[in-house]
Amino acid sequence: MNRYRTAAVLAIGLICLGACEKPDAPSVPRLATSSGTTERAGNQNNQDDNPNAVAGDASAARRAKLHAAAQCVRTHGAPNYQDPVLTSDGYVYTDDVSLRSLDGPQLDAATTACQDLIHAANFSIRDQGPAPTTLIRAGVKSAECMRAHGLPDFKDPTANSHFSPGKGFGLDSSTIPPGGKENPTLRRAVDACRAVLDAEAAASSLGNLGHA
Repeated sequence: MNRYRTAAVLAIGLICLGACEKPDAPSVPRLATSSGTTERAGNQNNQDDNPNAVAGDASAARRAKLHAAAQCVRTHGAPNYQDPVLTSDGYVYTDDVSLRSLDGPQLDAATTACQDLIHAANFSIRDQGPAPTTLIRAGVKSAECMRAHGLPDFKDPTANSHFSPGKGFGLDSSTIPPGGKENPTLRRAVDACRAVLDAEAAASSLGNLGHA
C-alpha cells in the first residue's frame, strides 16, 4: 500500500484501478458494526468463489504453500509479486497491484503455469480477504472527509468493499464527478484529505493487513 508518493495520487488513480477494473465489486454505504473473525467471515459475498475470504487454515504448512505459489508466479512473469499474507484466522491478502503490469495473456500464462501450487495453497492471486476493522475505520474517515469537501456521494466502506493492498478502497463509479480525475472539486477534496487518505493507504498495506 505504499508504492506511490502520496495518497492524493492513489485516490485519483483508483478511480479506474479500484472501480473500473473490478466492476462487480460490492459497494455498500454503511459501516459494519461487529468486529473480529465473525464480522469478517459473516460479511463476505461469494465466499465459494473467493477462498481468500474464508477463515480457516492458518498453519505454517499453508504459509509455505503460499510462498511456493508466489515464487512460481514471480518466476513466470511477475518478478515483483510479493508473498501473500496469511492472517492468524486464515484469511489471505495478495499483491494484486503488482500483477497489473501484465497483460491478459501474460497473467493467464502465469496462472496456468502455477495453477497446481495456487490450488494447493487454496487462494486466488487476484482476490482479497475481507477488509479488517482497522482498514474499514480508516476508509470511513476518508469517506467522511471527502463528503465534507464536496463529494456527498462518497460511500463508507464495509468488510464487503473491494480494496487494493497498498492503495485502499479508492473511488467507485457512483462517486466519480463529471470530468473524472480532472474535476476541480475532486482534486480539492483529495488535497484537503491527504492525511486521512495516507492513513487509509497505510492501513491497507500487506504488512498491516497481516497484523490487523
